[in-house]
Amino acid sequence: MSRTDETPLFPTLVVGSLPRPQWVRELIDDRKAGRIKDEEADRLLDDAVPSAIRLQEQAGLDYVSDGEWRRESYVKVFADAVEGFQPDLLPGGGSRFLAIRYPAVVSKLAPKRPIAVGEATFLHRHADARTFVAIPSPYTLGRRMWSPEHSTKAYPTREEFMEACVPIVRKEVLELAELGVDAVQLDDPWLALLVDPDYRQREGIANLEHEIELSINTVNAVTEGIEDVFISVHLCHAHSNRIHSTRGPYDLIVDALDDMNVQRFAMEFATPDAGGIDVLRKFPADKVLGLGVIDHTDTHVETPEEVAARVERSMEFVPKERITLNPDCGFAPSTTNPMDLDEAYLKLRAMCRGAALLRERHG
Repeated sequence: MSRTDETPLFPTLVVGSLPRPQWVRELIDDRKAGRIKDEEADRLLDDAVPSAIRLQEQAGLDYVSDGEWRRESYVKVFADAVEGFQPDLLPGGGSRFLAIRYPAVVSKLAPKRPIAVGEATFLHRHADARTFVAIPSPYTLGRRMWSPEHSTKAYPTREEFMEACVPIVRKEVLELAELGVDAVQLDDPWLALLVDPDYRQREGIANLEHEIELSINTVNAVTEGIEDVFISVHLCHAHSNRIHSTRGPYDLIVDALDDMNVQRFAMEFATPDAGGIDVLRKFPADKVLGLGVIDHTDTHVETPEEVAARVERSMEFVPKERITLNPDCGFAPSTTNPMDLDEAYLKLRAMCRGAALLRERHG
């Protein structure tokens, strides 16, 4: 992140989602089921979302999102905005996770409305802090919502579906930049999942390099020539109900970060499941590190001192000018995640107070 006189050391960002109050979760379910009209749901959410923005600003964050309170999930938001999907065809992460099903692509894609520009317009109008918006990457869309059972008539291969997603995601990034959003994040957890051999076996992935190249190439196709907005890629082990779906260090994918045309990588490091920070020895010298310093799967609320200590360990490998702070992941990537909103606030507040400690020590 380029520093200016207005940008402090160790800026603090979210990854996207905040836990949704129960009534908001029910509202999203009712909207999906047709029990409430979209217009009425939007009116109620327009009343709710400012409280998510204020929560983040009160915690002290430099960049805030809308909490993703309008979305059923971080990845389904694409299917909600684009024709070509049939809902709830694909299972989620298995018996260890909450029951959640995903859309599958079943016909050619046809955009029907923006993915996040509407959310971002409202955020931009109501936020006092800098604004942050996340949208799913083409690689993650392909891994999550293409299946040989349902999708081959529309897109014979997963790769063709990913390629079809690229111009839609790229157009969204361009429109977010034109709107004046300060930071855009491409969510690409499925790249990070590749580090786990059990995951690769479950998914029948034999050619790791091919998968890594798909992620690199589709991200670069989205971001090519875009210079007027700060772009991150988010990597994590995916989670539901405080359980990660994979585990393992980033060693197998860290070299790929050099080849991605983005400015920043937001990465899980607070959780033991991410394997520790030694991999940062190979972190690209020209990228900004979004260091995960808050473990969203642990009910323990970190202290500011714990946050500062995690950052100071990372400073052995990455200079302070290229470190930003964030939670490991969004607190509730879907409405089914039963996270506690007050806990999320306390963790974000601790992160911001840890950043203040670091500025006192190293500013």
